[in-house]
Amino acid sequence: MSYGVSAALQAAVFQQLSNDAQVSAQSSGAIYDAVPTGTVPQTYVSLGPEEVREASDRSGAGAVHRFTVSVVSEAAGFGAAKILAGAVCDALEDAPLTLDRGRLVGLWFERASARRTGTGGAIRQIDLRFRARVEDN
Repeated sequence: MSYGVSAALQAAVFQQLSNDAQVSAQSSGAIYDAVPTGTVPQTYVSLGPEEVREASDRSGAGAVHRFTVSVVSEAAGFGAAKILAGAVCDALEDAPLTLDRGRLVGLWFERASARRTGTGGAIRQIDLRFRARVEDN
């Protein structure tokens, strides 16, 4: 299997997050594939890095995608960011995503990392790592 299903998976993840009422409300609809230049909202969700490994077996061509969704916030404390991160997990974990190419076999949460970034640690960032198993048609 190739990297061919990656764009379809990313589009489906973006659509799932954009259509989720809790994620949309907590982020005020600020969900990005690429963070825009200039001023950004105080809190937003961003699709991040991805690693893909071949995982074909007797049943057919497949791949495992490990990708990151980040919650970034300038709000005081981690509370608001953690609530939004929880909503992102709820929206994605075991979500029945429909892909334009290929088929999602499963989508699982793997791990999270919360840290302070920016000047003086003013920005909170929570990176959520997910694992998706896909098969090509």
